[in-house]
Amino acid sequence: MVKLFINEENKTGHIEPEIYGHFSEHLGRGIYEGIYVGEDSDIPNENGMRTDVVSALKELHVPLLRWPGGCFADEYHWRDGIGAKESRKKMVNTNWGGVVEDNSFGTHEFMELCRQLGCKKYINGNLGSGTVQEMSEWIEYMTFSGVSPLTDLRAKNGHEEPWTVEYFGVGNENWGCGGNMTPEYYANEYRRYQTFVRDYNPDAPIRKVCCGANVADYYWTRRVLETAFDHGEHAHGFMDYLSLHYYVHPFGWDVKGSATDFDAEVWYRSLNKALYMDTLVRRHSAIMDEFDPDKKIGMCVDEWGAWYTCEPGTNPGFLYQQNTVRDALIASITLNIFNKHCDRVKIAALAQMVNVIQSVLLTEGAQMIKTPTYHVMHMYRYHQDADLLESSLSGVNQIGIGEWTVPGVTESVSKDANGVITVTLCNLSADAAEEVEILPVNSGYSVLEASVVTHCEIHAHNTFDEPEVVSEKAFTDYRMKERGLVITLPAASVVLIRLKP
Repeated sequence: MVKLFINEENKTGHIEPEIYGHFSEHLGRGIYEGIYVGEDSDIPNENGMRTDVVSALKELHVPLLRWPGGCFADEYHWRDGIGAKESRKKMVNTNWGGVVEDNSFGTHEFMELCRQLGCKKYINGNLGSGTVQEMSEWIEYMTFSGVSPLTDLRAKNGHEEPWTVEYFGVGNENWGCGGNMTPEYYANEYRRYQTFVRDYNPDAPIRKVCCGANVADYYWTRRVLETAFDHGEHAHGFMDYLSLHYYVHPFGWDVKGSATDFDAEVWYRSLNKALYMDTLVRRHSAIMDEFDPDKKIGMCVDEWGAWYTCEPGTNPGFLYQQNTVRDALIASITLNIFNKHCDRVKIAALAQMVNVIQSVLLTEGAQMIKTPTYHVMHMYRYHQDADLLESSLSGVNQIGIGEWTVPGVTESVSKDANGVITVTLCNLSADAAEEVEILPVNSGYSVLEASVVTHCEIHAHNTFDEPEVVSEKAFTDYRMKERGLVITLPAASVVLIRLKP
């Protein structure tokens, strides 16, 4: 039997809510049709935002939304997305499908979406094809409250008061689509551009995100920090976060594989690659520790998720894919890793929110469905702003097929401000249940809430005809003991247990 030991007396870190952030890019039907339909749409909306989508997202307690990209960010010019909709400049979205971008969703619309969601804003600036002046003026347009032509322009466009921008990314993937730069070149550009991302409101400072590595490019991490990290008195606010991007591709970048058609070997291959996130976080963190031993710079994993071949018959540039039980486990594995590394990982963003890659929602016309990943994010919302507890597993076997092996169970445990302990467990076996004994140090706990996301068929997914095939259901397969409890994890499952003293 697997045993989970919990020392509820030892808090080992704090899980920032922003670890549960989301990402929405001008890509396919992610924003247009997925989130934004316009004020004149027959689909129910508030100021153009789909009410069904916003309502579902609010149930996740979305803490942060990243926009406008992604690769799109480094070809986005913010002035094209303000003012009267009919006069906004149209452009070709060269990164994603070659379709016309009409810029009807711009700065004001993004701020309105975040207002409706009640979340923080994470905006990516254009370093790849934009100027320092352009980036600086965007910050002024959004956040300055004084007298200037840009504040007058903002008022003319319908918003007299400034907004807050909590996080600002100075470029995106500048090692690739953001300019194909060397780390030294980018780091010097970062130093220059970030200088002009000014804090016009000292009570609401903008936290700056520096472009970090793609997957295991440790050379990039080291060289960027050697060039851009400031050890001096001005270090705070010079670089607040360093990003990391990693996607699960079962077969690699060129042949990603189907979202719904896979065998047991590919199941374990995929989960093995999801677990690689732990290696990446540890190794990049070790380099960051050399420059920043006090961990003042957070790691920002602002693109993560499973990326498969798009659904047959859809635009390959739209990255629309289905979402199965496998994706529920990939989300659980990844979030458990982030929780365990909350001393360094401070921000993360699932890619992407609606209709793109590992999304939490899918839409088709007026219809909307929640994916298995949605239900896992809903379960894990209890970890937000909680304290990580010391925990460990014993008796866990390695399982899998051939070289693709994984531990049978992963977990993370936290305690909230009310003393409630949240345990999230993931059974990685495609076909076997697993009994787990949960052993806190103290006795006297009772189960406040328990739920599970699973299905007897690992390919199971929700469709517009059958939207509830995979959903979060009440979990009852446990028995209490004098100290702790014993639960039976179904095969291919994610289980939430909340314990109150």
